Amino acid sequence: MTAFDTQNEKDNIENINLIESWQQVNKQVAQACAQATKQHHEVTLLAVSKTKPAEMVATLVQQGQCDFGENYLQEALEKIQVLREQPACKPIIWHYIGSIQRNKTRDIAEHFDWVQTLEREIIAKRLNEQRPAELPPLNVLIQVNIDNEDSKSGCMPAELPALISAIKHYERLQLRGLMIIPAKANTDAFARTKQLFEDIKIEHPELPQWDTLSMGMSGDMGEAIANGSTMVRVGTAIFGARA
Repeated sequence: MTAFDTQNEKDNIENINLIESWQQVNKQVAQACAQATKQHHEVTLLAVSKTKPAEMVATLVQQGQCDFGENYLQEALEKIQVLREQPACKPIIWHYIGSIQRNKTRDIAEHFDWVQTLEREIIAKRLNEQRPAELPPLNVLIQVNIDNEDSKSGCMPAELPALISAIKHYERLQLRGLMIIPAKANTDAFARTKQLFEDIKIEHPELPQWDTLSMGMSGDMGEAIANGSTMVRVGTAIFGARA
């Protein structure tokens, strides 16, 4: 067996393992949905592909995975460019789930379909101004620091009314809902966020697509779905440990 054949065999095994892991996570999401009396299609699986190569993303696209999340802008832009040139990868929906500095907003506005980490009006304003007119409005979620942790990004729940009032007037943004990363300690963060989400829906009936609650990751997606999550962000359980 040549070195080329050995590498091919290794790549095939890695692809099989990746597909099996993805299928297992899908099965877990389906089971959690059934327990919460939801339909599987009511919860979106966001495959968090940060630090993983474009080839792994392409493999999952071929299996039917559409939504991918990226934290690191430069790495994401390189993947987006590579995969954009592959006809089979046209269905990809890119979600930006990293922190947003002012110097990143133009690239994010131009290349992503969703932003899940919006926490300041100035960033919303820049994204709105820099979203290309030929693209549909950028879907955005407000990240909430639901457990008031110094180490976490996100606006405080008390800051939500003012931020929502500002964002809803930006025509190039489509405000869709909330995103949280709860504290590791066992809290009722999911239930509290769900209540916030429902309160906002009642207070702002003018929001046309207030429909997304992004909460839950590899270790707690079942609990998140039970508490109303409509999108779970899963990286390690699909792609394996990161370098």
